[in-house]
Amino acid sequence: ICITREIKGIGRGQATALIEVCKERDKYFKEKGIYIPVCSDGGIVFDYHITLALAMGADFCMLGRYFARFDESPTHKVSINGTYYKEYWGEGSARARNWQRYDLGGDKKKLSFEEGVDSYVPYAGRLKDNVDLTLLKVKSTMCNCGALSIKELQKKAKLTLVSSTSIVEGGAHDVILKSNTVSQDK
Repeated sequence: ICITREIKGIGRGQATALIEVCKERDKYFKEKGIYIPVCSDGGIVFDYHITLALAMGADFCMLGRYFARFDESPTHKVSINGTYYKEYWGEGSARARNWQRYDLGGDKKKLSFEEGVDSYVPYAGRLKDNVDLTLLKVKSTMCNCGALSIKELQKKAKLTLVSSTSIVEGGAHDVILKSNTVSQDK
């Protein structure tokens, strides 16, 4: 929901930024003995993105989009074309600025562009059901990497660039899923 790169042409992809910041954090820790935890702030859409962020060096993740989908989120649930969504907006959006979170001083009319959007995310039900499943997925992936802790995951995980074809091949492809069929002959 952040559109800073689109609007101003600056910034980095979340993975690149995270890897580079964590590298500097680790360098600082070796030099000064002070460990500064790093938050992966943004880019978490699917459960596995949490594990990827942790593997790339994050100590914790910002999960605004993740939590916005649940019943417990204070936003409205709306139906769009028969599918339910919850409202979600970025900190750089007009809605956030209208809450007077940002007082930059001076003429408020001069800041007439947004760096975040007002949007919807797919509704996901109850928080507890989803968090339990997400944690199970994170733990399972850590187990697949032979890791019992986040630090161990960061040492053992192998991050590899993949092509768009590889992503397609990583899921069900070239088949008709039974859940998508209308009826079955018996």
